[in-house]
Amino acid sequence: MSQPPWRPISPAKPVRPAREPLNRERIVDTALRLVVDQGYEAVSMRKVAQELRTGPASLYAHVANKRELDQLLVDRVAQSMNLPSPPDPERWQEQLKDAMREMLRAMRSTPGVARAAIGAVPLGEAALRTSECLLGILKAGGLPDQAAAWAVDLIPLYVTAIAFEEDVQRVADWTPEDLERFIDGLRGHFASLPADRFPLTVALAGPLTSGADGDERFEFGLAVITAGLAALAEKP
Repeated sequence: MSQPPWRPISPAKPVRPAREPLNRERIVDTALRLVVDQGYEAVSMRKVAQELRTGPASLYAHVANKRELDQLLVDRVAQSMNLPSPPDPERWQEQLKDAMREMLRAMRSTPGVARAAIGAVPLGEAALRTSECLLGILKAGGLPDQAAAWAVDLIPLYVTAIAFEEDVQRVADWTPEDLERFIDGLRGHFASLPADRFPLTVALAGPLTSGADGDERFEFGLAVITAGLAALAEKP
């Protein structure tokens, strides 16, 4: 039956696309994007909710709090790591170095996540697999149980500290020229100190301010950690 001529014709209502359901994956995706684009300090449960066009209460149905969100961010990074396997007793030291390099690569690929990881004990599935891999390498190298257990804490702490330092410089928007000027100024400051009070600092002003790009210093740390752990290995 046609409508009477006096009844106004209602415009057709636009069909709204169905809203994508909220879940942990979307929350972590959004938080990770915020970390990379705006820095770790910009990430809060409220900010993530705003980006997802919902309220914070909706997030709490999937993520308990900011601390759990940090754990999920760290675990997402750990998922991207390609770690050496299986442990090789003949190559355990090189495998350990490769694992640390891979950890730093993953953190560099998601700047800012190091701030979520520093000082925390990662307990996610992927993070625990990373610890398990490191333990396997260390035990293959003959390390005593306690040394291996402490090393699994030391190794991520070192790598995370390097990534954290790099992120601080990134957020500060330092250009290569800025960094070079800072290093030159630091070298000059060390060299100008009273030699009678700081003789070694003055004498080593050059070496103390070299390797500023980070990679060379990072590799030095790998060599020191690996050599130190090798010295603790139990003889067969």
